[in-house]
Amino acid sequence: MFVETPSNPTLEIIDLPALATLTRAAGARLIVDNVFATPLLQQPLALGADIVVYSATKHIDGQGRTMGGAILSSRQFHDEYLQAFLRHTGPAMSPFNAWVLLKGLETLELRVSRHGANAGELAQFLEGHADVRRVLYPGLASHPQADLARRQMRGAGGIVAMELEGGKARAFRALKALGLIDISNNLGDTKSLVTHPATTTHQRLSPEERAVLGISEGLIRISVGLEDVEDLKEDLARAIEQS
Repeated sequence: MFVETPSNPTLEIIDLPALATLTRAAGARLIVDNVFATPLLQQPLALGADIVVYSATKHIDGQGRTMGGAILSSRQFHDEYLQAFLRHTGPAMSPFNAWVLLKGLETLELRVSRHGANAGELAQFLEGHADVRRVLYPGLASHPQADLARRQMRGAGGIVAMELEGGKARAFRALKALGLIDISNNLGDTKSLVTHPATTTHQRLSPEERAVLGISEGLIRISVGLEDVEDLKEDLARAIEQS
């Protein structure tokens, strides 16, 4: 069973202990993509998961410099399955990229803390905006799984999603009007980034599939960076007004 929590881009929270009980009873392994939460805010192995995966390109690097990944598992799984796969297929990063990621880990706690603080304040700001139909963020009381997020995570993370009135055309106008925040599919960077999931990360899904997942044409995902939060508010407010 492969899941991500919080999910991309709607920040749905999966009850990992409950899911671990189900998968264990079925004789299956639970694999968790923990990128949005980072290893600081959620530890899936302690919640019953068997394997945890990360795109280290995101928060672990945190500055858009390199690509990499990480797999966490039990020693038994590593020895019986993972080690042989790595040995025979060779997915190893260069020493320089490994060094960059190790340097990124030195500041991970500081960065994730600032990401979360900025994201929480920005989410509250956007929730009060008249032209924003909805805001999705696990730290908001309005999030349908806010209680589960508090039980399972040590913080709500640095990703916020907002849905604008006016669909794709309005969303595109807002994205183009941004001055401080960049458009990019990446996330977890020191710089704030935005993307339009319906035409990027989830563009291969049909409109009907996206509707089931809650990914509307007006939905924008924001990876909140380390800038002054007042500057971020001003940039988004201006972009929404000009759209």
